[in-house]
Amino acid sequence: MSNETAAVVKRGARTLTGKVVSTKMDKTIAVVIERMVKHETYGKYLRRSTKLLAHDEEKSAREGDTVMITPCRPLSRRKSWRLLSIVERAAQ
Repeated sequence: MSNETAAVVKRGARTLTGKVVSTKMDKTIAVVIERMVKHETYGKYLRRSTKLLAHDEEKSAREGDTVMITPCRPLSRRKSWRLLSIVERAAQ
């Protein structure tokens, strides 16, 4: 981890972990965040997903990688997250 990454993690900033689904944009990755939500009436757990755009300055992430992202200032209309670290590389 770099010093910047360690500083953000140490402060306790909000981080999300998800899977990269697209790297077709320049310095931008699309990350799917999945969560389980309990149905209020039936009690069954439902899988919900959110697709977020994150800034990847070094273009180091690849499709299928598991990554950690953190919020930042808005960089474009939909992009207000940045890549913090790559947790696990995808199998080639």
